[in-house]
Amino acid sequence: MQIADRCVASFHYTLTNDKGEVLDSSSGREPLAYLHGAGNIVPGLEKAMSGRAMGDKFAVDVTPEEGYGVHDPNLVQVVPKSAFRGAGELRPGMQFRADSSRGPMSVVITAIRGEEVTVDGNHPLAGATLHFQIEVTEVRQASSEELTHGHVHGPGGHHH
Repeated sequence: MQIADRCVASFHYTLTNDKGEVLDSSSGREPLAYLHGAGNIVPGLEKAMSGRAMGDKFAVDVTPEEGYGVHDPNLVQVVPKSAFRGAGELRPGMQFRADSSRGPMSVVITAIRGEEVTVDGNHPLAGATLHFQIEVTEVRQASSEELTHGHVHGPGGHHH
């Protein structure tokens, strides 16, 4: 069976950056399962998975436009430290949920200078080319429940 819309594909992966550093991997864990065609993985990887079958091993490079997007400088802002009242000691790398004109979003503190805190609402991998090594471990038809919910369910059915 080939990977196509309305089926569940499971795969092992290793994700590296341009320097070859491992950013994420399923090594030592269960394969990642997703519902193909439902937008559950980045678009460039989903396109590369189309037509693949169990046992296929391949590499794919996903551009920022097909991955987590290009870095948007408008998502970097300087806000007063007072906006973080009750958050304890602030440090670069801390993540927060923020309300924005685009709705709720995650932001990361990237710098602190005096009473000013710089936050970045871009995905940490925005602007990066994603280098994947893939091994497809299973391809099956999605259940009607999975299709209705738009995502894969664990063994035995619904788990959320």
